[in-house]
Amino acid sequence: MIERIDHVGIAVQSIDEALKLYQKLGLEVEGFEEVPSEGVRVAMIRCGESRIELLEATRDDSPIARFLAKRGGGVHHICLATTDVRADQASLEADGVQLLRPAPTRGAGGCWVQFIHPKSAAGVLVELSEEDPC
Repeated sequence: MIERIDHVGIAVQSIDEALKLYQKLGLEVEGFEEVPSEGVRVAMIRCGESRIELLEATRDDSPIARFLAKRGGGVHHICLATTDVRADQASLEADGVQLLRPAPTRGAGGCWVQFIHPKSAAGVLVELSEEDPC
């Protein structure tokens, strides 16, 4: 079940450069993390109940590197917090929604994540994210 907007992911060339604006706005970084399987380094910035996720490529063949090369920096995805990503996936697949992966994978913060293809979401990449209670 979808609970809220968890975060908005923003692709950037440099997290350090992008952070300058958010710090000027008085927002603070919750933490940095590298997700080697995705070839990305992330910085999570708390903004009220939601967060902003800055995404910086760590290798040239990563999805973020390809996004930056094709479109430049900017909004990459919106993430919705869910209580059961697998049930959401099954429901979406039954309704003919195109997903990017055959099964949820681990994302930043150890969450289980699945992505809805932009073709099924009015051109927007939508991430579903379930916190791992362990």
